[in-house]
Amino acid sequence: MKITVINGTEKHGVTYRLKEIFLAEFQDKADITEYYLPKDCPNFCNGCISCTIKGESTCKDAEYIERIDKSLLQADLIVMTSPAYVFHVTGAMKTFLDHFAYRWMPHRPAREMFGKRAVIITQCLGAGAKSAAKDIKHSLSWWGISKIGIFTSALMSDIVWERLPEKKRAELTGSVKKLAQRFAQTDYTKPAHTNLKTKFKFSVCRLMQRTLHKKDPEYLDGKYWAEQGWLGSARPWKHSL
Repeated sequence: MKITVINGTEKHGVTYRLKEIFLAEFQDKADITEYYLPKDCPNFCNGCISCTIKGESTCKDAEYIERIDKSLLQADLIVMTSPAYVFHVTGAMKTFLDHFAYRWMPHRPAREMFGKRAVIITQCLGAGAKSAAKDIKHSLSWWGISKIGIFTSALMSDIVWERLPEKKRAELTGSVKKLAQRFAQTDYTKPAHTNLKTKFKFSVCRLMQRTLHKKDPEYLDGKYWAEQGWLGSARPWKHSL
């Protein structure tokens, strides 16, 4: 199997340690590709909407985005990590998610995403880990992923792993390993189930794209949906992976 990891920071702090504990369950089972932000996606999305209107290849940062997009589409499991900064993901992670606006269901979601599984790992000092995880989940779910595992933790004493109380380190390690074992035991030869919420969002977007495509057959998003067969009877979760 293949795993693609998006790290919301280049720091090797607590979030990094939690991610490493999670991945340890897959070391002998998976080909793991990791990206570190902002190094692997260094530039801000400037909101030009060229990716949605003209195509993702016209993005000023296409050299970074297309490489990561290919890795995400090839992955059986996507792991996304971020510490919480002021109740949200890191600025680098937000920039990364902004760049993938064209993959949202109202635009051009990838067929492969509807059969994928994902894991989100966030932590914070005090509060904000759940809010940060929600930031990431919004994008993953609108990409078409239904099966999303989430691990969040709140630290109260320190933000350096080695200085955390031994009991806290053991607690975090046990919880992350439990999540990892659940995903490690999954049969990745079968696509993940697409839930009703995802199907409902797809149906709403489909109605919108049918209207847009009827008005302008050359409109990029509507044309893409038509080419996928989604304006007819085809559905992405019936042809996943």
